[in-house]
Amino acid sequence: MIEVPVIECVAGRGIRGDRYFDFKDDYKGQITFFSLDVFDQLCQMLGLRQRSPAEARRNIVMRNADLNELIDQDFEVQGVRFHGMQECRPCYWMNGAIAPGAEEFLKGRGGLRAKILNDCKLRSSADAIGVDARESLIASPLAREREG
Repeated sequence: MIEVPVIECVAGRGIRGDRYFDFKDDYKGQITFFSLDVFDQLCQMLGLRQRSPAEARRNIVMRNADLNELIDQDFEVQGVRFHGMQECRPCYWMNGAIAPGAEEFLKGRGGLRAKILNDCKLRSSADAIGVDARESLIASPLAREREG
């Protein structure tokens, strides 16, 4: 995964440059979100150090959001409107990419698949205001593997 300061969200199509851009009509995973709070809990539970939330292979990592509450809801981040579609369920490969036990730990909190409702650019808050990059990370979708 590659961290980038800006991504271009295109309504109904996805993230420009993403392997899922224009993947199929009405695709539920035009963009994916992951909770940094959940990642921190995962690291604590499994005793992991020096790991990146990009290993979860989600497009956007954010703090202080219960992503499951956003399923079937419209929400906004930095002027970009989204509609939460479903949980982005963890896959077996997370046990290899992150650590054994990651898939089980992430069941029910693996992230959120969403549709993009308006065209807009989304910026990393670290880039915008100079905070620690772990606070709000935008991971490039270019390397993201296709999920079921």
